[in-house]
Amino acid sequence: MNIEFVEALTQLEKEKGISKDILLDAIEASLISAYKKNYGSSQNVSVNIDRDTGEVKVYSRKLVTDEVKDSLLEIDVNEAAELYPTAKIGDIITVEVTPKKFGRIAAQTAKQVVMQRIREAERNIIYEEFSGRETDIVTGIIQRYDKKNVIIDLGKTEVILPATEQIPSEEYNQGARIKVYILEVKKTTKGPQITVSRSHPGLVKRLFELEVPEIYEGLVEIKGISREAGSRTKIAVFSKDENIDPVGACVGPKGSRVQSIVEELNGEKIDIIKWDKHQDVFISNALSPAKVLNVSLEEDTKIARVTVSENQLSLAIGKEGQNARLAARLTGWKIDIKSKEQDDFNVNNDLRGDESET
Repeated sequence: MNIEFVEALTQLEKEKGISKDILLDAIEASLISAYKKNYGSSQNVSVNIDRDTGEVKVYSRKLVTDEVKDSLLEIDVNEAAELYPTAKIGDIITVEVTPKKFGRIAAQTAKQVVMQRIREAERNIIYEEFSGRETDIVTGIIQRYDKKNVIIDLGKTEVILPATEQIPSEEYNQGARIKVYILEVKKTTKGPQITVSRSHPGLVKRLFELEVPEIYEGLVEIKGISREAGSRTKIAVFSKDENIDPVGACVGPKGSRVQSIVEELNGEKIDIIKWDKHQDVFISNALSPAKVLNVSLEEDTKIARVTVSENQLSLAIGKEGQNARLAARLTGWKIDIKSKEQDDFNVNNDLRGDESET
């Protein structure tokens, strides 16, 4: 190693933020191991790298004795006196033992240490950048499949889209651009492990924040989201400003805003619901696109009994109960839906029962 190497470390310190002194300390520690491996593992040695010139020297601590039994650990008193005139038997002195060909080993070791520390520093930088971005949304390029996981390249790093966070109806084609939701950032021995999702409700929330300025600015608030990824989502929105229509803001001119999100989610249907502090009104809105005639709430059991006309019943329940299921998740109420005709029939039966008793 030479002065150019030290200058390179100084430049590296500026560019990567890796301390030159920390690098040199690490190189010295690695050179001790390299020396022991190549020249004798029993020696008590130290390595010093000149911080200005880059010159490497190896030193061994030896016991001064009048009868040398192990030349790696001991030195004759007469030889020691040539180095240290005051040396006497029993003293421990430091002797330079730098091998002639040690420079090549030093250069190779230094390169390995520097490359390792650069990788560690870059991993730490990536971890620090993404550890504060959980629940954020990022755009990447699909790289490959790793078993059932999809690996996505974000430029600085790769992230994992596990099979459990994928949408079954979606195809993940290599080279395609994709938006994903950051679920978790973990620090591992191999660097940061970033897990992302396409099925999490948070993805829909972030997409609306990106597309709707009123949400980003805080004029419209997202009160809740219920989602069956790849099929349908219900999102409840609210505005304190009476002059702002929260649903209209999310839909956008000619439906442009919501349509952009639907396209990003590959055709997933989105119902934008107006949130209301009155639970019966909110539940009625949540069952959109069905039109509700009446909502009766049972506070103790948290059951909402909903009445719709006969021609709205299948719409209110939805295919395989999806519309009612999503509305229940969104509102936090168990929803029991009946048609007006069923209610009328039950009421008439009750009345007949009362008449027979009289």
